[in-house]
Amino acid sequence: MSTETQTLDIPFKANLVAGRAKAIQSLNATVLEIAPTNIPVLIVGESGAGKQVYARLIHRLSAHSDLKFTKLSCSALDPARGLTELQSYLQPSGSQPQTVFLDALDELDFAGQRALLSVLPDAFSESLPDSSPARIVSSTSRDLEAAVKAGHFRKELYFRVAGVCLRLPPLRERREDIEPLLEFFLRESSRTLNKPAPPLDRRTLEILMGYDWPGNIRELENLARKMVALGETRFVAVEFQKPSLAARPVSFSTARPSLKIAARAASREKERELILDALDRTKWNRKRAAQDLRISYKALLYKLKQIGSSETGE
Repeated sequence: MSTETQTLDIPFKANLVAGRAKAIQSLNATVLEIAPTNIPVLIVGESGAGKQVYARLIHRLSAHSDLKFTKLSCSALDPARGLTELQSYLQPSGSQPQTVFLDALDELDFAGQRALLSVLPDAFSESLPDSSPARIVSSTSRDLEAAVKAGHFRKELYFRVAGVCLRLPPLRERREDIEPLLEFFLRESSRTLNKPAPPLDRRTLEILMGYDWPGNIRELENLARKMVALGETRFVAVEFQKPSLAARPVSFSTARPSLKIAARAASREKERELILDALDRTKWNRKRAAQDLRISYKALLYKLKQIGSSETGE
């Protein structure tokens, strides 16, 4: 099982997650109530929706915010030593209580679930004396209630970790937050990349407001970083507003399409995807991206101009 400590990646306002959506404001109100207690919390949400951010927020607002926050990745649990490792964090000997974040709880197999259940305390008190166990915050991308009913998750473990269940709305259900979050991420990317953020035009915002955001807030943050790295937003119209082939009307009265033309168009689109993927992998280092693509640096700059990037320097 791997552990890690990361910084918060969503803007905070008055120590709460920023958001205009009523669902986020309601979540914030709930967090304010439960954070000072020792009740276990289960955070449910799609990938990229901000589960770890809320776990850290609960820790920040708790009575022991100055103590340790430990993230344990359940998908990386080593069956050979998982029980010992879990016990060292969940039943510390002679140490102060801490917040333990069990990430991706739904990834535990039955052996891992049994191991976790064996080291979790039977009850949680409202106070946090030095001898009390760790505060448990868990996350899942799947519906654990349904998993319990289907026999894929232990019922007793579910009730042990889900003292309070927080359900995070996906970004497509809180569209009023897209623009302010994007503006925040643009400022942050501008600061970290030391480059000016491009202005947001109304057409770009309209396209992004109509997008479904399968990667949620993480995808939005990556988009902001790409905008700043490229220095423009014109690529949004291509990447986020691709017309569906099924939605195109078929006309048999017009000239038949050329297979050669269609192949060229598909090749250009694939070339664009490969270039952008290489730039993402190298954090927009064009010289390294050119090496990965096995083309010259000058050729890469030329192709960037072709796909709509006005930024050609390092």
